[in-house]
Amino acid sequence: METTFDVAIVGGGIVGAATAYRLQQAYPHLRLVLLEKMPALADHQTGNNSGVIHSGIYYKPGSLKAKNCVQGRRELVEFAKEHRIAHDVCGKIIVATDTEELSRLDGIYNRGIENGIEGISKIGPDEIREIEPHCRGLAAVRVSCTGIIDFRGATETMAKLLTDIQPQSVIQLNTEVKDIRQDGDIQILETNKGRFLTRYTVYCAGLQSDRLAKKDRLQPQMRIVGFRGDYYELAHHAEHKVKHLIYPVPNPAFPFLGVHFTRMALGGVECGPNAVFTFKREGYGKTDFNLADSLDALSYSGTWRLFAKHWKFGLDEYRRAFSKRRFLKTLQRLIPDLTLTDLAPGRAGVRAMALGPDGEMLDDFVLAYGHNSIHVLNAPSPAATAALAIGSQIRDMAKERFHFS
Repeated sequence: METTFDVAIVGGGIVGAATAYRLQQAYPHLRLVLLEKMPALADHQTGNNSGVIHSGIYYKPGSLKAKNCVQGRRELVEFAKEHRIAHDVCGKIIVATDTEELSRLDGIYNRGIENGIEGISKIGPDEIREIEPHCRGLAAVRVSCTGIIDFRGATETMAKLLTDIQPQSVIQLNTEVKDIRQDGDIQILETNKGRFLTRYTVYCAGLQSDRLAKKDRLQPQMRIVGFRGDYYELAHHAEHKVKHLIYPVPNPAFPFLGVHFTRMALGGVECGPNAVFTFKREGYGKTDFNLADSLDALSYSGTWRLFAKHWKFGLDEYRRAFSKRRFLKTLQRLIPDLTLTDLAPGRAGVRAMALGPDGEMLDDFVLAYGHNSIHVLNAPSPAATAALAIGSQIRDMAKERFHFS
């Protein structure tokens, strides 16, 4: 006889693991199954991001991003302390390097105050040099509560706690959901490892969120388009040039934060990422290509409208992706004495950008209900930082919608 799980969570990134953990904490009697198509948890966005514990300073006050990031950051740091996950609340500086950026820097500071970010302050050139001796700027905002963490380790720990609480819950790797069927009150998840029966399902599918929503008969007014981010690493002899985290003032005309310097929780310093359209949703190589993914993105009106709005930025990003010298020039705005020999090729990550038909990026987290399911349709950065808070929000949604007790 087939097992019918109380809840299935599809997607083993940190949002899926945190959601499963929060549900299991609240309802220890429920039998959960966490389905992940990769051979390990956190193998896509979670394990290939910059590893930063974000403060919440950038996000629109009152938005889900702002509220969940601030709350989630505090919960994540406590979780890391309790479970001995590698992390360091080392702080960062957001640096203005020309006069045009000063007013935007003030806006970021004011937004941080409005979002209740603790430990932020304005600093001048002398203080910048005290904190980061190799960095040069006109002014900066110091954010002392920003940090770094091993997100893979955090995800694996949350999953382990799930089965510690309820030994009948299951972590199922190498298991990809191919189709979704409804049989009365039971949802049937057809996978490459057979079918899984569940009363309720939470989909935390990241780069595949829109596709699984359609399989579950939702009609999301968005589409996921992948953008690859390439990193360089500082060579060992140059790691002393970055003590903490150094960010530029983001350009509001461009939907990314810009290349920055990040000390990593497990050692080393990364520089990046850039942001280029990728022809494969889960493609981490510069020449990776998937016909279905490419047709999916390039047949969508929103993709072309995004390109039309940002073609100059996009062209610059592509040039930088294939030119170490151009990448260096951008980095030298923050650290002028950086040299080509200081940079070594690093890894890459892929962002799931949710685009509306008008070409606008969905600016906030988006969660939606299905018949007996909840879908995380859009969870870009700072979702990893906010994961425990997002998990709590989904737990509360499940309680109301599915009448858990």
